Amino acid sequence: MWAINNGATTCNEAVIKVEMNFAGVGASIKSSINGIADTMGCVPITITFTDTLQKGKTYVWDFGDGSPQQTTVAPANFIQHPYTTVGVFKVMVVSIDPTTCNVADTAYMNVKVGLNEIIPNFKYTKVGNCNSLEFEFENTTTAVDATKYNANTFSWDFGDGSPIVRSNFAPNIRHTFPAAGPYTVRLSVVDTVFCNAPVSKDSLLRISANVKAKFTTPATGCKPYRAMFKNESIGGVDFKWEFGDATFSTDGSPVVFHDYPLSGTYNVRLIAFDNNTCNKIDTSAYQTITVVDKPIARFTWAPNPPTANTRTFFTNLSIGATRYLWNFGDGESATDVNPIHQYNSTGNFNAELIAYNNAGCTDTFPLIVSAIINPLLDVPNAFTPGKFGVNGVVKVIGFGIAKMNWKIYNRWGQVVFETTDRKQGWDGTFKGALQPMDVYMYTLDVEFSDGKKMKKTGDINLLR
Repeated sequence: MWAINNGATTCNEAVIKVEMNFAGVGASIKSSINGIADTMGCVPITITFTDTLQKGKTYVWDFGDGSPQQTTVAPANFIQHPYTTVGVFKVMVVSIDPTTCNVADTAYMNVKVGLNEIIPNFKYTKVGNCNSLEFEFENTTTAVDATKYNANTFSWDFGDGSPIVRSNFAPNIRHTFPAAGPYTVRLSVVDTVFCNAPVSKDSLLRISANVKAKFTTPATGCKPYRAMFKNESIGGVDFKWEFGDATFSTDGSPVVFHDYPLSGTYNVRLIAFDNNTCNKIDTSAYQTITVVDKPIARFTWAPNPPTANTRTFFTNLSIGATRYLWNFGDGESATDVNPIHQYNSTGNFNAELIAYNNAGCTDTFPLIVSAIINPLLDVPNAFTPGKFGVNGVVKVIGFGIAKMNWKIYNRWGQVVFETTDRKQGWDGTFKGALQPMDVYMYTLDVEFSDGKKMKKTGDINLLR
């Protein structure tokens, strides 16, 4: 802005930035049924409507069935509505934001609620002798109004890569598979004259001249154990599982689960039945499952109550364990049986011990461990590199060091060592070469765990 007589003695100009939002609020609507995007279902049904743009501050919904309009407030950009009558309903959402140019925007969509539900199903029989690969499939689908069937109502996918076959309810469909093996056959209904379409029925068909019962399962589990059995039978229509604990199952699923609440050894076998095969029945070999008890993790710590600037000693009281993982609650861990740990700040720490046995079973025991740290700092003034023991490396010594930057210089001012890790020390080398016996200078910048800062300089004697 500018004015001739605004009274300014120097500059009389100013700039104002104005943001203009011409897009305004928008609305867009979609529907979903049981979490899946869909616009059609069978009565009675509850449909979820969502404004996908999420631009409004409030949303007004009209469901097109004569029920009262409803309002939701952001961030609730969705609403559920039940339909109990058949029909096509025009649903409306008005997205409103009074701070925008257009204030409101409206979106519409149609949903269809029908009565003609269809439930696809089928059964099959082998054609020819027991070595045949040809099967006949009988459509046993049921629908509220079966008069709606036509030549394109059903589609068959035989799971062997062959073309999809379209069909009416009858006649039966015959199909020859390319080889023995398991195939998932799917009968689908895609005709939207049925209110729940698309919908399908899958069935696992195991084809073989001879049935052979096979399964795999882990050999060991931890009490209580949910065992997983993978049915890898060749052929087989019906199955009987013997779980070794006096219980049985006829579950024919590809994967079967069984719970073992008690530790022990269990002999499991599978019997497969298939009248389409030459041998009709086969029984697998027994497989042994061993369910073992979990270890018991326990520990204590000392000194308790804590002593300032003192390491914490952990005593392992676990039973039935062979290895351990300690989490000290400060980001550090250990795998020792009875570790010793130095905390770096005052506080209460959520320590835990995870105990493992040979079977991989675990137990976790948490415990609050307290520590008191009074910040202290020191740097040794001499060390002897190349020697074993604490004097072979020079390190910053102290308590409560949260951050640090430590640099060591030779007599020509060259940095021969630098670190920000309080646990890292200098071994007297530079670029892999052992440095000569001399006096080296250092600078050390430290921030303690209580927030206080300290600068320190000094000399270090490198001795031979």
